[in-house]
Amino acid sequence: MSGDNDQQQRDEIRGTARGDAPVPLSVLDLVTVGAGSSATDAVRTAVDLARIAERRGFHRYWVAEHHSMPGVASSSPAVLLAHLAAHTDRIRLGSGGVMLPNHAPLVIAEQFGTLEAMAPGRVDLGLGRAPGTDGATAAALRRTERLHEGAMGSPLVERSRDRGEEFPQLLAELTRFLDGTFPDGHPYARIHAVPGPVQATSPGGVQSPHRPPLWLLGSSGFSARLAGSLGLPFAFAHHFSAANTVPALDLYRASFRPSEVLAEPYALIGVAALAAEDEREARRQVMTGALSMLRLRTGTPGLVPSPEEAAAYPYHAHEREFVDNWLANIVHGTPDAVRQGLDDLARRTGADELMLTANAHGGATRLRSYELIADAYGLPRD
Repeated sequence: MSGDNDQQQRDEIRGTARGDAPVPLSVLDLVTVGAGSSATDAVRTAVDLARIAERRGFHRYWVAEHHSMPGVASSSPAVLLAHLAAHTDRIRLGSGGVMLPNHAPLVIAEQFGTLEAMAPGRVDLGLGRAPGTDGATAAALRRTERLHEGAMGSPLVERSRDRGEEFPQLLAELTRFLDGTFPDGHPYARIHAVPGPVQATSPGGVQSPHRPPLWLLGSSGFSARLAGSLGLPFAFAHHFSAANTVPALDLYRASFRPSEVLAEPYALIGVAALAAEDEREARRQVMTGALSMLRLRTGTPGLVPSPEEAAAYPYHAHEREFVDNWLANIVHGTPDAVRQGLDDLARRTGADELMLTANAHGGATRLRSYELIADAYGLPRD
């Protein structure tokens, strides 16, 4: 990449804090489906939320890849992002993330090259290595491969290989497709992701000034170390791995090596946050997400329950312990209380950006929460 393009990509990665926020604020939307509503309702809420986020000055809006979860309608991030690009004008859109081992790198490069053509200069490609689902669904996604081994005269041995183990290699392949940098003699040297750099080298071609910035996502040290060694921005899932946040960010910063993309580390953390007019209502709403997560962790995922169902649920002692531990990492309450909690978290972790996710039953509840948080930080009302 040229020097100008290097600087442009660095500018596209780094956010700018607005209002009284200590760091840029962004949105992670799971496109949740509540009991009594449909996936169509959830997608319409996603459009409304992206518009609110853009209007109120949130820096970026990401969706995450999940599979076989009735309460989460974000199995196809690229499709959702194309729809959201058609309904927004300025906000950065991206994946938080695409699970790279679930897909061929060429397919991802083509999908996000297409998104970049639709929304030039505002597309992020966040990548994870987890399946985003259970083992059986991962196999249905062809994430696992069956390998037959055996010497002549010995029985064949069948074993399974998880492509997540190949994440660094898959990442390198994807990067070469995005940049068009396979060397001469490589089997893929004559294969090109389109839209992509090859179009600039064709007769009459014009080079796009943008390429979706790559982010690595994680909830442990593996991706933190890899992101640091490659000089890439890093997004950590604090919202479901809070105990590992500070160690992972410390590891990322210690491992960081400057690159064409970043001269210094840039770390974003995903934070579960929900604001309501009063504390009791906030607690009532976050209980819906907590019960939804309890059911997911016990192998019975479903739609996000209503506040009434969550309040009436007969929690056993071990279930109550799980829910209490889960709620301890959700910043919730009045707008001022949420602001204080987010400010404290930013100071404690040193995060460069906070990406807020609100897992609750009703779309209107989630939309209202982001408005209240924006008001608490004095974000614009453009």
